[in-house]
Amino acid sequence: MNEKEQLLEQYSEWIDYVRVLKEQDETLWNQSMGEGKWLVRDVVSHIMKWDEYFLEGAILKISRKEELTVKHLDYDSFNERAKTYGRTMSIQELIEQTLAYRQNIIDCIKGLSEEEYTKEYVDADEHPFQVPVFIRDFIWHDQHHMNQIKSLMNNQ
Repeated sequence: MNEKEQLLEQYSEWIDYVRVLKEQDETLWNQSMGEGKWLVRDVVSHIMKWDEYFLEGAILKISRKEELTVKHLDYDSFNERAKTYGRTMSIQELIEQTLAYRQNIIDCIKGLSEEEYTKEYVDADEHPFQVPVFIRDFIWHDQHHMNQIKSLMNNQ
């Protein structure tokens, strides 16, 4: 297995994890991660909205040979909008969107040639963007949130 396949395998762990969460009672989804913290559904929505943002602004653009539109955002306001969005839908709808966006990213990256995969692109802020770096960053991000949810589930 090459590095791209290994990274995509790790990156797809989020899909497997959401499928495990899908089997949990809705009470878990609406449980806070701690005093003053987000609900589990907020965390899932947060990851899903980042997936949507990077799919549409970078990964699809790369696969279509278009200029990237991703740029530095105010993370706090983006995350607040993601949280609010996740609370406007059913858990089932949230799960479906979450799985679809992540799978679309994986499928697009799988379809990239080695040259497209390893190339350094320029984002809308004129900063470098590399697919392997993006995947590694989000694997870490996913693991961070999965560990938070696992901890919550273990303490029930």
